[in-house]
Amino acid sequence: MRLSRHLLKRIFVIVSVLALLLFIFIIGLSYNIKNKTEAYIFDTIKEVPKTYTVIVLGASVKRNGELSTMLRDRVESALYLYRQKKVKRFLLSGDNATTNYNEPGAMKKYLLERGVPEEDIFMDFAGFDTYDSVYRAAYIFEVDQAIVVSQRFHLPRAIYIAREMNLDFYGYNGDRRNYELESRNRFRELIANIKAWGELLINKEPHFKGKKVPITGKNN
Repeated sequence: MRLSRHLLKRIFVIVSVLALLLFIFIIGLSYNIKNKTEAYIFDTIKEVPKTYTVIVLGASVKRNGELSTMLRDRVESALYLYRQKKVKRFLLSGDNATTNYNEPGAMKKYLLERGVPEEDIFMDFAGFDTYDSVYRAAYIFEVDQAIVVSQRFHLPRAIYIAREMNLDFYGYNGDRRNYELESRNRFRELIANIKAWGELLINKEPHFKGKKVPITGKNN
C-alpha cells in the first residue's frame, strides 16, 4: 500500500522537527559543558594549582609501542608539571584490553626513560574511556583532587564528568602542535558529550572496579 502525499509530508515534518531538536540539544549540551568547565581548565603552568596527582588520559599507541603524537604530548605536558613541582604522582589511565595493546605501559616506559622514579607512577589498565578513567581514579586510586592532562578539545568533557562527580579536578592543556584530523576529533566530541551526559544520568559503573590502590600508597 502506497503512502499518501499528505502522510509522507507529515512524516517528513516530524522527522525534521526531531532532527532539529536533537541538533539543538547537542549544541546546547556542548555549550553547557564548556561553560561549566572553562574556569577549571588552564593553558599555562602558572595558572595550574598544585595537586598530588596528575592524570594522563590514554590515546593511541603505535604497533611498535611508541606513543602517538597526541599521547606523547599529553605525557610530556604531565612530565613538565612534575618537574615544575606542581604534582607528585602520575596516574596513567588507558586501554589494555588485549595483551598486545597497552597504553599505560607505554606511557610508563616513556616516563621511566626520562628519569621518573617508578614509585611515582601508577597505572590504570581499565581506563577504556574518559568516564571510566575518571570514575576509577576516584574509586580505585582514591583521587579526589587532580590535574587532568589531555588536548584542549577533550578536557571540557573530562572535567565536566569529574565535577559532576564532585571531584576537585582541573585540566591542563596538553596541546603542543596542530593535530591531524582535529576537526574530526571536535565533531566526535559532540557525540561523546551525549554519552558522558547519559552515563552521569544513570550513574553508570565502569567496566571493572577491582581492589583499592590508594595513590598515596605503594604502587605494587
